[in-house]
Amino acid sequence: MPDLNSQVIAALLPAAYRKVFVAYSGGLDSTVLLDLCVGLPSLTGKIIAVYVDHGLQAESAGWGEHCRRQAERLGVDFQLLTVDARANNGESPEAAAREARYRALQELLAVDDIILLAQHREDQMETMLLQLFRGAGVSGLAGMPITSAFGKGQLLRPLLNVAKVEIQRYAQTQGLQWVEDPSNQSSDFGRNYLRNDILPLLKQRWPALDKTVARSAGHCGDAARMIDVWAEQILQAVVDPTDGSFNIADLSALTAMQLNCLLRHWLGRKGLKPPSQAVLQTLVEQLIGGRADALPQINIQGHSIRKYRQKLYCIPLQRLQKETQAKPWNQEQERITLGNGYVLTRSTASAGLSKNLWNSAIVTVEPRRGGETFKMPGRAGHHCLKKLYQEAGVPPWEREIRPLIYLNGRLAAVAGLWIAEWAWLSATDACYQLDWRALESMQ
Repeated sequence: MPDLNSQVIAALLPAAYRKVFVAYSGGLDSTVLLDLCVGLPSLTGKIIAVYVDHGLQAESAGWGEHCRRQAERLGVDFQLLTVDARANNGESPEAAAREARYRALQELLAVDDIILLAQHREDQMETMLLQLFRGAGVSGLAGMPITSAFGKGQLLRPLLNVAKVEIQRYAQTQGLQWVEDPSNQSSDFGRNYLRNDILPLLKQRWPALDKTVARSAGHCGDAARMIDVWAEQILQAVVDPTDGSFNIADLSALTAMQLNCLLRHWLGRKGLKPPSQAVLQTLVEQLIGGRADALPQINIQGHSIRKYRQKLYCIPLQRLQKETQAKPWNQEQERITLGNGYVLTRSTASAGLSKNLWNSAIVTVEPRRGGETFKMPGRAGHHCLKKLYQEAGVPPWEREIRPLIYLNGRLAAVAGLWIAEWAWLSATDACYQLDWRALESMQ
């Protein structure tokens, strides 16, 4: 077995990169990782050691100071991040700390930045076994990838195929100093219980367990990637790129297993974690298999899944909050952020709402109250806004939250859809276009 050296990192580095952040807890694994980075001449001047203080233990501030001193001794930059890692109801302390840590690290990275994490082969084995005990599918059993997108940059795990014993031997040979987290000895947490009480017994019987389990994780990873490719190909055909809705008009060619797979991937695109089999069954029976004229909904993970006109929509619950009061739109404001996370923007156009009318009026943004009528440009008569929404296929919940624009108390526009005939103009750069969309879609 060759000795651990800096080439394990060099082999993973992309051709071009800007900064290299190292997640540095001060423990054995991250101490070795940082030392290996310092041993690479190509990384000189690019390394930033990052310590994340979760604030969960009295010793954490002292560990941060240790990390600072070690970074100074090695001649690398240092950054300390403080996060709120308190668990929400129903969330494990381990998961809460991990999520808080990853969020903070993601925000550090700009385009072409890299972050290195020190997970090794035994960490991979623990991750796969814990996922197995939770009933995960092949995606969960694939464990952690060596490389993955991370925020605006990239995440690398150079030690993921390295045994723990090799890391320990390297640290002893180099005379490195690290801190020991006493909570690692407590078996109250699931991972620690597995690491401290169960795996030592298993490795007595199967000494190469970390290697063989990691190999199985690799096989599951291959299978998961094949499924991902298939699912993405199908989703391209059934997902509307404008609103992300899932067309369920004709799914007869799919088996129940394939449909469940597609639903998981579609929800994953929306940022949701894989739903349980019970939730999937409810989706299929009540939404996909329900009456065409029914308007069922299922709320999970802060989102509402709804059906309208043979399409499924997944909407963050915040987006469904209706504004209840009129809001002024001052002349100098080009955009307004609404309380439900949507943004109204005004931009110059050659057709749309007359600038002269806008600039000489009191402009207000108001919620729908019911009974509004509207005369469309070039169309005879006034029409009830409800009928126009139905004709355009606007989902019922969107009709309630899409804002209306009034000039001097008169309805002039439905944001992002229509301009009233009396306010409409077509003239080069003499008009405003009004757009309404979720804030994250603009970033």
